[in-house]
Amino acid sequence: MEVISKQLSVSSEIKVVALAGGVGGAKLAHGLAQLLPPERLTIIVNTGDDFEHLGLTICPDVDTVLYNLAEVNNPAFGWGRADETFHVLEETKRLGHDAWFMLGDKDIALHLLRRQMLDAGMTLTGVTLELARRLGVTHPVLPMSDQPVRTMILTPEGELPFQEYFVHRRTEPAMLGMRLAGLEEARASDAALAALDEADAVVFCPSNPFVSIGPILALPGVRERIAQTPTLAVSPIIGGRALKGPAAKMMAEQGLEVSAAGVARHYACLVDGFVLDEADAGLADAVRALGLTPFVTDSVMRDKAGRRRLAEKVLAFALSLREERGGE
Repeated sequence: MEVISKQLSVSSEIKVVALAGGVGGAKLAHGLAQLLPPERLTIIVNTGDDFEHLGLTICPDVDTVLYNLAEVNNPAFGWGRADETFHVLEETKRLGHDAWFMLGDKDIALHLLRRQMLDAGMTLTGVTLELARRLGVTHPVLPMSDQPVRTMILTPEGELPFQEYFVHRRTEPAMLGMRLAGLEEARASDAALAALDEADAVVFCPSNPFVSIGPILALPGVRERIAQTPTLAVSPIIGGRALKGPAAKMMAEQGLEVSAAGVARHYACLVDGFVLDEADAGLADAVRALGLTPFVTDSVMRDKAGRRRLAEKVLAFALSLREERGGE
């Protein structure tokens, strides 16, 4: 598709729902939040990565999105807190704990408050909205479900919980498949479904298609709502590799083409448009052959301005897709 030249007027345009997980998803969510007011942007976040650790409920993807929107994230990593200290972690090590999961002191403070609110009977959605408010985040950040869904990675050694596979084992075991434990009892939160019902466009952020976007799509009712809405995906694979995380390794181990076109093929029945980086401009025809509208741009978000720039392109593309589907 040729470069979209229309000027974007965000004050009177579309309501957007962004599906996000991981650092790439958090970065684009932050870019979108720079352009759209809170009533026109909702971010639904993967909770398949959540786990219990030291008696606390850790929500890595939710917290990464919150920290990025609040602009308190560690700029070097994209996750965790800026200017963090690790006194608690070091003391647990001294007392014999295998502290393989990096929890900083500021991070632990948030987890303690989450645990307190959950124990008081609040839903995960309610807790997340309250933590967002306390961090100064005005855009709705919604966990995909209030029921626990846990991503399990099938390896030659058996099943591993996602954080055990990803952090403790550093994705060293081969991924043979995955399972979402608890999916049978889970449902998308009412707030998430309501946001999708009201959306004029849905954006799949450049997150891992399998373990970040996949769990959200697996919840009952989500795919059906997305099918009614102009939807686009931003490739997390650029030049045959993932800028962050194990997406490329997972694709290779499952026999999939490790490229932006491979991601587009994975999403082909779900989205109308697909954003490729300039490094993958040569794959635009392959994306078009899948029945998707390709859009080529610089999709690497190097800084805050880069996040905003990509978000501007994504929103203009979403408007174009909506017009193609006859939206007002």
